[in-house]
Amino acid sequence: MRLLVTGATGQVGWQLLRTLAPLGEVVAPARAELDLSNPEQAARIVREIQPDVLLNAGAYTAVDKAEAEPELAQTVNALAPGRMAQELARSGGLMIHYSTDYVFDGAKAEPYTEDDSTAPLNVYGRTKHAGEVAVVASGCARIILRTSWVYDTRGQNFLRRVLRLAREKHELRMVDDQHGAPTWARAIAEATAAIVARLAAAKSAGKRQPGGIYHLTAAGATTWAGFARTILEIYEELLAWPADSGEFSGPLLAKSVASISASEFKAAARRPANSRLSNAKIEQDFGVTLPDWKHLLRLAMLETIR
Repeated sequence: MRLLVTGATGQVGWQLLRTLAPLGEVVAPARAELDLSNPEQAARIVREIQPDVLLNAGAYTAVDKAEAEPELAQTVNALAPGRMAQELARSGGLMIHYSTDYVFDGAKAEPYTEDDSTAPLNVYGRTKHAGEVAVVASGCARIILRTSWVYDTRGQNFLRRVLRLAREKHELRMVDDQHGAPTWARAIAEATAAIVARLAAAKSAGKRQPGGIYHLTAAGATTWAGFARTILEIYEELLAWPADSGEFSGPLLAKSVASISASEFKAAARRPANSRLSNAKIEQDFGVTLPDWKHLLRLAMLETIR
């Protein structure tokens, strides 16, 4: 297979380059070649490469900044995916498109299913939902994977921000009334590779290939404050081990996390109080089940030890 990855320097994209390698030829153009802020350029690259599978891991993910840059967020998160999907519809390729829990408003008490109505609260969520709609409207073969609270040991994310702040402050203040499942980028990439392999096997055997929208998150749930506390706890457990440089080495100042409300945090963008997603559909169709979020977090932090 020929697999085209957008956003290859991002958290999920970087992990995809490694997990997809055994499945075929992985093509990952630099941003200068495939810039999602230029939908026609992105469509032209898809047309030229003719991938069997396009994995669109690129996105505008600065949730608060998007409130001031709605047009750019719309271009990257909706217009570009839509144009690339149109090219795939013509060539017969498959699109795997990553979306977000932020397409929901968080008012539901239970985990959201794929059939629940969307009602995003912020520009980021609205543009990601618009991207889903555009991909579906193209008519291309597609898998849309909604995930949540993505982190990695590289890039800009909550894990690294907590460790940076813990070197500067004696106590951290984190939102404790928003609930979701922190999900390691590598787990998302590994699950994606398993899905691609299964779809390829089904296609070669002439069998029906599942498609549509799926939720893919770690098992369990916590709050941002609970996530931060667990980061500090695991870090303390691993502190005696020889670690890499930077935020994953040496003692931390912060030993505790104070709970605050979302209203006290005063972020530019509103966020859903409930970001929990049900993973029942993806388990049923693909046999994919991610471990508990605490287990994945420990594995991610262990990765930094050399």
